[in-house]
Amino acid sequence: MDIKNFEEKTVAVEKIFDGKVVKLRVEDVVLPDGKAAKRELIAHPGGAGMITVDEDRNVLMVRQYRIAAKEMILEIPAGKLEYGEDPKVCAEREIIEETGYKAGKVIPLGSYYATPGYCEEVLSLYLGTDLTWQGQNLDEGEFLNVEKYPLDTLYQMVMDNKITDAKTAIAILKAKAILG
Repeated sequence: MDIKNFEEKTVAVEKIFDGKVVKLRVEDVVLPDGKAAKRELIAHPGGAGMITVDEDRNVLMVRQYRIAAKEMILEIPAGKLEYGEDPKVCAEREIIEETGYKAGKVIPLGSYYATPGYCEEVLSLYLGTDLTWQGQNLDEGEFLNVEKYPLDTLYQMVMDNKITDAKTAIAILKAKAILG
């Protein structure tokens, strides 16, 4: 198969918004055919999440209100990276903060673009096992419910389109593939 490189060349950048979490810019680009186009792009430091599976194959999940979705969403514990932060460190911190448990063993599940058409956010996912209680420590202004589900139930929820968060669906599918 012959794969062609259709890279776009950036020729100018206009910064539109510089927020606490995201930055918005418009790039003038030259397309592979030589024509000009504009691209609206969001810079984001990325995020990391961890699916934890205990000795009974139960998974700790969090349910929290997400303003963009306008509903409570069932998710794996996850959080935003600080610029330059190691994703594994972030995932380990978030699992303790949100659920109160620490993973003794952490397995990388890969990194994924959230929405590569317009956002630079990369989500790094991990599988945590050998859980020990440390104590929950939510961030100020963070409100969530911790819920426990069998891994097989969550897998079926993904297959039935009842899990609507993409990072969570990927983590569940990968954990199920690894653990059987």
